[in-house]
Amino acid sequence: MHKTNLAVTALRILLIMAFGLLLVFQALSLPGQFAYMAQENPADAPLQWPLTVFAVVEVACVQVVIVSTWKLLTMVKRDRIFSKAALAWVDAIVWAVLTAWVLLAGVFLFVVLNADDPGMPMILMLMLVGGAVVGLLMVVMRALLRQATVLRTDMEAVI
Repeated sequence: MHKTNLAVTALRILLIMAFGLLLVFQALSLPGQFAYMAQENPADAPLQWPLTVFAVVEVACVQVVIVSTWKLLTMVKRDRIFSKAALAWVDAIVWAVLTAWVLLAGVFLFVVLNADDPGMPMILMLMLVGGAVVGLLMVVMRALLRQATVLRTDMEAVI
């Protein structure tokens, strides 16, 4: 159990750091980057706000995953992970990944229809495949958690 507590503590420290960095990106870096892009290349100026909104929402999806992971870690630490409450947090992760994936798919379609070289569409395709893998993996992990929750409930009823 000591190793689990150590892992939970280390992961929480990293989650705090990631969340803080994402806040900086959301509030400062991404809006500033797209404003600079619009200033330097006036032909791309109409994309400033759609790209800013897209980037901020994508980062918000990652933040939902971080908060949900934090809550799940709390349940692990308290030995309450095998509960219906845990399924709700896993559902939040699945929905955040799905939302991010759908938005990325929209950007992918826009880029593919307007691209003059295959570089960016290929990078976006790789990101789409990676996002699909993460999303489907979370669906499988949710099913495993549900099965484990049912088994634990059955075991507690027997004991």
